[in-house]
Amino acid sequence: MDYENGSAVTEFILVGFSGNWQLQIFFFVTFTLIYGATVVGNILIIVTVAANSALHSPMYFLLGNLSFLDMCLSTVTTPKMISDLLAAHKSISFQGCMAQMFFMHFFGGAEMTLLIVMAFDRYVAICKPLHYRIIMSHKLLNRFIILSWTIGFIHTMSQMALTVNLPFCGHNIINNIFCDLPLVIKLACIETYTLELFVIADSGLLSFISFFLLLVSYTVILLIVKHKSPGSLSKALSTLSAHIIVVTLFFGPCIFIYAWPFGSFASNTTLAVFYTVITPLLNPIIYTLRNQEMKKAMRKLWIQQVSCT
Repeated sequence: MDYENGSAVTEFILVGFSGNWQLQIFFFVTFTLIYGATVVGNILIIVTVAANSALHSPMYFLLGNLSFLDMCLSTVTTPKMISDLLAAHKSISFQGCMAQMFFMHFFGGAEMTLLIVMAFDRYVAICKPLHYRIIMSHKLLNRFIILSWTIGFIHTMSQMALTVNLPFCGHNIINNIFCDLPLVIKLACIETYTLELFVIADSGLLSFISFFLLLVSYTVILLIVKHKSPGSLSKALSTLSAHIIVVTLFFGPCIFIYAWPFGSFASNTTLAVFYTVITPLLNPIIYTLRNQEMKKAMRKLWIQQVSCT
C-alpha cells in the first residue's frame, strides 16, 4: 500500500541515546543493572507479601500488585532500550511499536488507578481504623484490582484504536528511546490535530486531575488526623509520605510528557528514562526502606531460605 509521501512504513527508527561507543557501553551496563534490580526488587516484594502471613493485609496486597505493575511497565520498554544501545540499527517493527504503546498505556493506566485505590486504603486505615477490615474486605479488594486492569485496558484501547490505523509513510524516525503516542502520531501523513487533543485529554489531563485529587486526598487525611488526634499526626505523615513520593514520581513525568505531548517534553529522553526505568526501581526501595514490617518480613524470608540451604 502506498501513500502520497512514499511507501507505507514497516518499521520505526529509535534515535535513543547519542554519544560515542564508550558512553553507549556505560548506559548499557547502568541500565542493565537498574533493570535487573527493578525485577529482583519487585519480585522480592511480591514473594515477601505472599509468603508472610503477617503481611496479608489490604495495604500489602495492593503493594504487591503495584510491584507487579511496575515490573511489567519497565519490561515493556527497558529490555528493548538496552539492546538498542549495542545495535548499529536501532529499529522496531510497526507491530512491535504498536504493541509497545498498547502495553505501556495498559499498565500505566492500571497503575494510575491502583495508586488512587491505595490512597483510599490509607484514608480508611487512618480515619476509620475500627472499620478498616470490614470496609477493605477481600471482595472489595478483588473488585478494585479488576477495576484497575479494566480502566487500564479502556485507557489504552481508546487511544490505540485511533492510532493503529493511521497511515504512516516516509517519516519513521522517533526521537526517543521507545515508541510513544505523541511522537508516533506526529509521523502520520494525515492531519492528526483532533487525535492530538484526544491524547492530551485522555492521558495528560487525566494524569493531572488524578495527581491533583490524590494530593488533595492526602492533605484531607492529614487535616482530619490533626483535628481528631494531633499526637498521631507524625505517624500518619510517616505512613503517607511514602505514598506521596511514589505518586509524585509516577505522575510527574506523565504530566510533563502527556499534558504537553506535542512539544519538547514528549521527546525528552530524561523524562522517558525516569518514567519507565527509574520510577519502577524507586517504588520498591521507597516502600521497603520506610516500612519496618516489610524489612522485618524480608529478613525473616532470607533467614528461612538460608536455613533451608
